[in-house]
Amino acid sequence: MLIIAILASIAIPAYVASIRAAKEAVLREDLHVMRDAIDAYTNDKDKAPQTLDDLVSAGYLKVIPKDPMTSSNSTWTPTMDDTLQNVDQTDPGMTDVHSGSDQAGSDGQPYNTW
Repeated sequence: MLIIAILASIAIPAYVASIRAAKEAVLREDLHVMRDAIDAYTNDKDKAPQTLDDLVSAGYLKVIPKDPMTSSNSTWTPTMDDTLQNVDQTDPGMTDVHSGSDQAGSDGQPYNTW
């Protein structure tokens, strides 16, 4: 019984750390894809998207991904900006997106600043 307890005390923290690392990798990839979609939408339409739903309805994303840190697709926090990204752009709007989680990542930075 003692051997099992010792093995579990070693394995469980490693398992939890690997789950966290996997979620962080998914978050990085989702943010990269959504930011690329925002840029492509802005360049193609000469106006920035106003919501993430604009990216889905225009075909730049199939669906809004779930935020792996909050397990919801409605907690993404868009960054709205009044500046225009290029000279042809007519309407300002969303320029970036962040996680809605206020937890800190393994690097010490809050997920909502990634």
